[in-house]
Amino acid sequence: MAKQIIHTDSAPTAVGPYSQAVACGPGKMVFLSGQIGLEPATGEMVSENFEGQVRQSFANMQAVIEAAGGTLNDIVKLTLYLTDLSKFASANAIMADIIPQPYPARSTIGISSLPKGAQFEVEAIIVI
Repeated sequence: MAKQIIHTDSAPTAVGPYSQAVACGPGKMVFLSGQIGLEPATGEMVSENFEGQVRQSFANMQAVIEAAGGTLNDIVKLTLYLTDLSKFASANAIMADIIPQPYPARSTIGISSLPKGAQFEVEAIIVI
């Protein structure tokens, strides 16, 4: 099975040894690496504000999806990582504003920390 590496300058460069996304298969499944609230141009966190980080994370994810030739409608699975699960409702509200219905499958996981002091991370699987 051949795999295609997806990269865009409209999303932050990977902060480790991984690709922004990898596509494979005849139906073009695309597995996106997690996105945190980094500004693509500077690689710096967009804000200390949770909501700002969530919105930037989704914007970064959308840029990678578009670089793969997809849209937000192509998402089949999301995974959200929060360092503070008391902000779950806020993350849900922002997601509902950004992701079109019908919503994809999703998992939400509370974790102790994320790279660069991020409070939120999102990863996705899309099928084009």
